[in-house]
Amino acid sequence: MTAAPGGSSRPARVLLAKTSLDGHWRGVMVVARILRDVGFEVVNVGMATADQIAAAARDEDVQLVGLNVGGRVEVVERVLDRVREVAGDVPVFAGGTVPPWAAKRLAERGVDVFPPGSSNEDIIATARRLVGAPST
Repeated sequence: MTAAPGGSSRPARVLLAKTSLDGHWRGVMVVARILRDVGFEVVNVGMATADQIAAAARDEDVQLVGLNVGGRVEVVERVLDRVREVAGDVPVFAGGTVPPWAAKRLAERGVDVFPPGSSNEDIIATARRLVGAPST
């Protein structure tokens, strides 16, 4: 189990969402599986708007938000703004088809970005770091 921060005995919760209306589900489903397999509790809201993602982050009391990006960095930035407004300072990571210039822009806002081909181990290590869990 990947424990929630603060010495909690419950698992850390991660919200996963897609930010675009494309048919590429493989990445988000793989990330959901690998995080669940290492003990995260995964809440997958599928395709959702910025308002829906922010509300789910607050309502589900998650410690981490993961976004599947379909190419438009402006949509992700809108999600970041809404999550900060509604759910507080919940860390966010992103994956998918993100051009290098967009990944840099998101990194400047504190978002770890995983383009296609990223290793599962890197995603898991980052998720654990972002929720303050031990690395093993």
